[in-house]
Amino acid sequence: MIVGTAGHVDHGKTSLVRALTGVDTDRLPEEKARGISIDLGFAYQALGNGQALGFVDVPGHERFVHTMLAGAAGIDLALLVVAADDGVMPQTREHAAILHLLGVRDGIVAISKIDRVDAARVAQVERDVRSLLAPTPLSDASVVPVSTRHGTGLESLAQALRDSAGRVAAVRRPGRFRLAVDRSFALAGHGTVVTGTVFSGTVRVGDRLAIAPSGQPVRVRSLHAQNSACESAGVGTRCALQLAGVARDEVARGDWVTHQDAVVYTVRFDARLRLLADEPRPLGDGTRVHLHVGAAHVPARIALLEGANLAPGGAALVQCVTDEPIACWHGDRYVIRDASARRTMGGGEVLDPYAPARRRRSAERLRFVGGLEGSSLEQVVSGLIENAPFGVDLEKWSRALGADLEVPLARLSGVLRTRAGDRDIVITTMRWEELSQALLAGLERFHADNPEESGVDRLRLRRMVLPDLDVGAWGGLVDALADAGRLTKSGPWLHLPWHVPRLSEADIELVPRLLQLLRGAGFDPPWVRDLAAATGTPEDRVRALLRRLARRGQVFQVVRDLFYPEALVANLASVALSLESGRGALRAADFRDATGLGRKRAIQILEYFDRVGFTRRVRDDHVVRGDGLRAMASSARPEAAEKGVRG
Repeated sequence: MIVGTAGHVDHGKTSLVRALTGVDTDRLPEEKARGISIDLGFAYQALGNGQALGFVDVPGHERFVHTMLAGAAGIDLALLVVAADDGVMPQTREHAAILHLLGVRDGIVAISKIDRVDAARVAQVERDVRSLLAPTPLSDASVVPVSTRHGTGLESLAQALRDSAGRVAAVRRPGRFRLAVDRSFALAGHGTVVTGTVFSGTVRVGDRLAIAPSGQPVRVRSLHAQNSACESAGVGTRCALQLAGVARDEVARGDWVTHQDAVVYTVRFDARLRLLADEPRPLGDGTRVHLHVGAAHVPARIALLEGANLAPGGAALVQCVTDEPIACWHGDRYVIRDASARRTMGGGEVLDPYAPARRRRSAERLRFVGGLEGSSLEQVVSGLIENAPFGVDLEKWSRALGADLEVPLARLSGVLRTRAGDRDIVITTMRWEELSQALLAGLERFHADNPEESGVDRLRLRRMVLPDLDVGAWGGLVDALADAGRLTKSGPWLHLPWHVPRLSEADIELVPRLLQLLRGAGFDPPWVRDLAAATGTPEDRVRALLRRLARRGQVFQVVRDLFYPEALVANLASVALSLESGRGALRAADFRDATGLGRKRAIQILEYFDRVGFTRRVRDDHVVRGDGLRAMASSARPEAAEKGVRG
C-alpha cells in the first residue's frame, strides 16, 4: 500500500515519516539547510507479514504544490498532517482539495506537535479538520494526535496504518502494466533507473515495455519494490526499474513506463471537470491552466463542451488541450491550477484520450463522452459501444482503457465483432443494420440517378452516404454486405445484385469480338459506330451490350459511345499516378504527351477520372485520390502501359 503525506509546510510530515520508518526523506543538501521538503521523499516500513508500507513524503510549501501533485498521484491512503499549534492552514486546505480531486478515498489524520498545546486546542483542531473533510470521501478518516518529540501516539498511528493496509485494497481496475515515473537517474554500472508508483498490472524482470508518450521500447533488467530486490511487482507498490534500451535523458518525471500494448499519447482529451467551490469566478471557455495528470505537469487550455462558463462548485464535460504531448488513459485523475500556478482550481477524470478537434460539442459527441462515465470496466465498455455511432476500434480502446476487453465483451449481448481492414470493430447489431440500410439506400439512389453507370466506386459511395465513417470500418461494412449477397462487386464498382443484366447467347458470342477490337487500338479505342460497322451489328445493340459490360466492370464508359477495356483504364491510371509522383502534379498537357493522345481525348479521360473519384480537379491540375482505380493502376504491368502508348 502506498501512503502519501499531505499538509501545510512545517507541520511535521517528514518528522512523522522518520519517526515511523527511521528514514529521513529529506535527502537534498538544500532541504537539510532550509529545514523543509523541496522534492519527493520515499521511505518504507515492513509490516512483518511479507508486506511493506511505501511512504511518499511531499513538500508542503505553496511553491512546491506541483511536486506534491506528482507524489500524490496513485497513492492508496492519505496521511494528512495538521500541526496542533497552527491548525488548518492554506496548504492544508489545498492539499485536502487535491486529494479529493485525485479520488483518494481513504486516509488518516495525524494532529502533530500536541506537546506544544493543551487538550482543548487539540480538540478544536480535530473539529476544524472534521469540518474541512466533511464534504470529501475522507469525512470518516481516523484522527490520531501525535508528538514526534515525545513519541506520543506514534504506536496508535502505526496500528492505524497497519489496519488500513489490511483493509484498503487498490481501487484501480486490473489492467496492463503502467508506472508513473516521478524520478529518473543514471546509476553507475547499472544505466537508467526510474522510480514511480504502479497504477495497474504487474511487471517482471525481463519484460519488454515502452516509455509513454514517446513509445520508446525498453526492457526491465532488474527491479526493486518497496526498497527490496524482487522478480515482480504489482499495483499499489513503489518500484525502481533498471531499464535497458533508453538513455537517462530520454525519460523524465511525467513519463510512464507501460505495457507495449498500452501506449497512448495525446494533445487533447475529453474529461469531466469539477471546479472548486471557493474559486473566485466562473471558468470561461479557453482558460489557460497548468495541468497535472499522473506525475506530468504541462500548460494547457480548457475548452468547455457544455455551456459558456462553469460556475464555482459546478461540474461539466470539457476538453483539455495541452501544449505538448502527454500520456493519459481513461479513468486517470487530473488537477488544474491557474495560469500563474498559485492556486488549485479543480480537477476530474479523463474520459476520452482520443478527443477530436472538430464537432466536439455536437449532441452525438457529448452523448458518446457521457457514456464513458462508469464505475466498472464492464459499464464503461457497454457505454462506449452503445454510444459509438460507427463502432469501436477494439485495439485502440484496449489501449485507452489499459486493459484486455475480451472478458467484458463476452458478457455483453446485442453486439457483433467484424473485421475492418487490419482491425477488429465492435458495434451494436442495431447500429450495424442501420449503417447497412444507409449504404444500400444510397446505392439504390445512385442507380436511380445514374441508370447507365455500371456502379459506383466504394470510396465515392462512402463520401456520398457515410462520409464520417472510418475508411476501414466502411470497407468492413461493404465486405460484409457483399458476403451476405446484399450488394455485388464488379471490378472496382459496387452495385445492387439486380443491377447486373444477364447476357443473351448472341451477346455472349459478340463480347469477345468487341473486347478484341477495343484492346487492339491502344489508348484510342474505336467508337460505338466503328465497332458496329466492324462487327456488322446495329449500333443500338452494341451500345446496350457495352453498357451491360460496364456494369460488370469489364469496360469503362469514358464519354457517350466511347468505352475503354479494363486493362487500358488501368494503364491510363498508372500513367496518371506516375506523372503525379514524378512531377508533383498531373496536368492535361503532360498526360496528353505521355499517352500520345490528342488534347481533347486526354481531357476527356481526365474528366472521367474526376467523375469516378480517381482524381480531383484543383485549378489547372488533377490530384490523385485513394479510390478503387488506384489499386488497378498499381497492378498494371509497365510493359502493358508502354504498349498502350506505342499503340
